[in-house]
Amino acid sequence: MASIAQNYRQLKSFSQSLGTDLFGVADVSSVKADFILDEKTKQKINRAVVLGVRLSSLVLSEIDQAPTKLYFHHYRTANMFLDQLAFMVAGWIEKKGFLALPIPASQIIDWELQRAHLSHRKIGYLAGIGWIGRSNLLVSERFGAQFRLATVLTDMPLKADKPLKKDCGSCFACVSACPCGAIQKERENFKYKDCSEKLKSFQKQNIVGQYICGVCVRACGGKRGKNN
Repeated sequence: MASIAQNYRQLKSFSQSLGTDLFGVADVSSVKADFILDEKTKQKINRAVVLGVRLSSLVLSEIDQAPTKLYFHHYRTANMFLDQLAFMVAGWIEKKGFLALPIPASQIIDWELQRAHLSHRKIGYLAGIGWIGRSNLLVSERFGAQFRLATVLTDMPLKADKPLKKDCGSCFACVSACPCGAIQKERENFKYKDCSEKLKSFQKQNIVGQYICGVCVRACGGKRGKNN
């Protein structure tokens, strides 16, 4: 029987062969009570495989004070690709004899509270993908906030990654870029209501078909952004 480290390496290699740019595994035993899933399902899983794909820096560069229709299409395409990745990764795990549940990259099931089955951002943080930035987004060293995530829950024995002990440091790019002033210098002061109202206004203006912005994503490029 393969060790947890061997399982991890094999799964990471398979995921990267499919086009995954960011990969991590989180121990979700302490947070799975918050998942909106059947209780029997939650009892069976204790690991979450996090899959990330980068967004196009050129598509993002066209965003100024509002999202573009091109970004909206790119956003949806990335989500669809992630759903396919999660589907194939889950299939690989099941062929090994374990349980796997792919969670959609973007699917709201409680519109009033804006909740999904789980928070990819939170799971990504636990899996060492990045840290929660001032923008309230997950930020990685490689791509900043310029990526999207999907998650596969499983009972497969896997080595778990650890959260990164890092933060945004002296970077305030998203603070000055935010079109509604929702992003503050201290992450704890993020103005959720202002951000939500701005997203609604973009949709009402028929700029995009769902609640997305992309301005802070464009501003946060990580190491990739510094090389552009």
